Amino acid sequence: MNDALKELLDLLDLEQIELDIFRGRSPKEHIQRVFGGQVAAQALVAAGRTVSSERFVHSLHAYFIRPGDPSIPIVYNVERVRDGRSFTTRRVVAVQHGKSIFTMSASFHHVEPGVEHQAATMPDVPAPETLATFSERASAVLGDNPDALEWIARERPVDMRYVSPLIWEANTDPALRSASTNVWFKYDADLPDDPLLHVVLAAYASDYTLVDTVLSAHGLAWGSSRIIGASLDHAMWFHRPLRADDWFLYAQESPWAGGARGLARGEMFTPSGELAVSVVQECMIRVART
Repeated sequence: MNDALKELLDLLDLEQIELDIFRGRSPKEHIQRVFGGQVAAQALVAAGRTVSSERFVHSLHAYFIRPGDPSIPIVYNVERVRDGRSFTTRRVVAVQHGKSIFTMSASFHHVEPGVEHQAATMPDVPAPETLATFSERASAVLGDNPDALEWIARERPVDMRYVSPLIWEANTDPALRSASTNVWFKYDADLPDDPLLHVVLAAYASDYTLVDTVLSAHGLAWGSSRIIGASLDHAMWFHRPLRADDWFLYAQESPWAGGARGLARGEMFTPSGELAVSVVQECMIRVART
């Protein structure tokens, strides 16, 4: 387990400061705002701490309201909306400087039998072990940029293997631009058999590349002074258990963009092709006029 993953797991171990009130912190990095996946993951941890372990989170719906300040803790207030015979509902509000920065509603369900089908098909892509690491791919396209070298070399909690072109590759070659992205993810460690932890880590990873899928369609890339991007809302449905310490394919597409907003949706598949998670996100993308 690398240090970045150790720190992430520590960040997800929230401090309980009162009944249904939790406090989380951010990594000690020089960043302008808190990573959205971190806030979503910590909020889901807070909600899960108030629910019986026999109930499995099956959906969440969240809004990113204000940028998070990484220099101070985030307080998560959990409201116990409903405890029913089959479903449990929680609402979480993340607060900094006395203001809400993020809200989430999460629903939990005990496992029961029902009709089953899967119409979604996992894309036919190369195995992750045959693909270069993110750092190797990014170094090849950004290695001559001194400002990017430290960021590329930074240790990450999750191993990402891109099947699709990186947004910086699409930025320089119009032929590589596409409104779809396929990325393999894996947390390189033997993680505990805690279903909530694996769901939380999937939520954390889900925010890494969705906005990139919108940008890639237009040849836009982070690092340019022309673009400002941020997640606006985020929804996830957890269909079956997924192990975050095994490879899972995150197949994403952007069906629409306009009015300074873009829509992206994704599906997470197990290595055997089972659909485990569905994701939808709307983001803000502003492009400065030249």
